[in-house]
Amino acid sequence: MKHNKKRPSKLLGLGLDNDDGHKRITEAERFSIVGGNEETHQTLTEVAIKTFETLDKKGKTLDTVEKKELDDIIQNSLQ
Repeated sequence: MKHNKKRPSKLLGLGLDNDDGHKRITEAERFSIVGGNEETHQTLTEVAIKTFETLDKKGKTLDTVEKKELDDIIQNSLQ
């Protein structure tokens, strides 16, 4: 018998400015970052980590946070 257990949502960061020929992929439990040059990839990874730190402090997940609040958290993580 199959269980239809829903997997938790993941955050996906996509860097489109890969001009050095390197393929960069960072996989974590709650996010994946794909592409980008070295600086962009690093920035996206840091933003994802900070975003989940904030969500954890608020006791929320990607599945329970409102879209607007998540947008605000991500924007604050960029600073």
